[in-house]
Amino acid sequence: MALTVLSAAETTFDLVSLGECMIRLSPPGHQRIELTPVFEAYAGGGEYNVSYALARYGLRTAFVSKLVDNPLGHFIRNHARASGMDFREVLWVPFDGSGRADRTGLNFTEVGIGVRASVTLYDRGHTAISHMKPEDYDWKTLFGERKVRWFHTGGIFAALSESCADTALAAMKAAHEAGTIVSYDLNFRSKLWTSKKAIETTRKLVPYIDTLIGNEEDFQKVLGFQVEGTDERLSRLPVEGYKAMVERVVKAYPAVRAVGTTLREVVSGLVNNWSAIMYVDGQFYTSRQYRGLEVEDRVGGGDGFCSGFVFGLLQGMSPQDCVEMGAAHGALLQSTRGDTSMVTMDEVRHVMEGGSARIKR
Repeated sequence: MALTVLSAAETTFDLVSLGECMIRLSPPGHQRIELTPVFEAYAGGGEYNVSYALARYGLRTAFVSKLVDNPLGHFIRNHARASGMDFREVLWVPFDGSGRADRTGLNFTEVGIGVRASVTLYDRGHTAISHMKPEDYDWKTLFGERKVRWFHTGGIFAALSESCADTALAAMKAAHEAGTIVSYDLNFRSKLWTSKKAIETTRKLVPYIDTLIGNEEDFQKVLGFQVEGTDERLSRLPVEGYKAMVERVVKAYPAVRAVGTTLREVVSGLVNNWSAIMYVDGQFYTSRQYRGLEVEDRVGGGDGFCSGFVFGLLQGMSPQDCVEMGAAHGALLQSTRGDTSMVTMDEVRHVMEGGSARIKR
């Protein structure tokens, strides 16, 4: 059964996402965290990044989260406002002066090069959002009365705490009951939970998910489905093996009506082979392959695919154009530093149409 999206005229928001936004600190270039005297600061988070990108493209997006009312929380708010995202759904908690009760999460990210992989070091324990409970927000009013076309959350948020997983479930149920399309990015993070815990939690959520998004590791570690033909390092990603895996997923979980997945083959820290596939209405659609894609910063590439993919579905584009939009946006997002999209829709369409990287004068 095809995805049926509520019309813009009957809704308050095109998309609402639920999750954590952190402040990312990165050494310039490819320097090491332990030796750098300077850090670049960015705002970002898996679910936040999707709302941010779609707001830049003119959609009415909002972000539900919890943040501390201090300069670090304001840093994230100011970044969000620059995109046009509605930040009024964020729940603010007071700062106790030291962050013992609630704090803003940090992550330190080294951008890899050559044979050295990119590395993320989390400092996100006891964050305000990790304490969120289902009753903290009025989900029924948001989805049942104010109306939302699309709701997005994912495995990073669900992994933060038991109460966050319960909150995700409550929000997804309310959205599902109101006719809002629900998408979920599997986004496995081994530093947040085990594969066993991820599978146990996600199985309770899947009945309320319309669209699943993830990469090769996500489907294995979060849903327990193996991709045949891959090696342990996932350096070779056969498309046919992916398709067979997706077919097993939708057979096991009939509520899932669309699946989007990225295919990333890592050649080096700065060169990847990149593409994507989409499953909808019993058919597969494959994007063009970006072989030898030069990467400035790979963090956020999957969120770039997700936001481009969702944009296409919200705009009523064909499945082939949706997967091309997602792959192109993800590729372009990796050409800039930071987690969030800095590219324009004109650039995305230019790449989708096979345009070159010749200088524009």
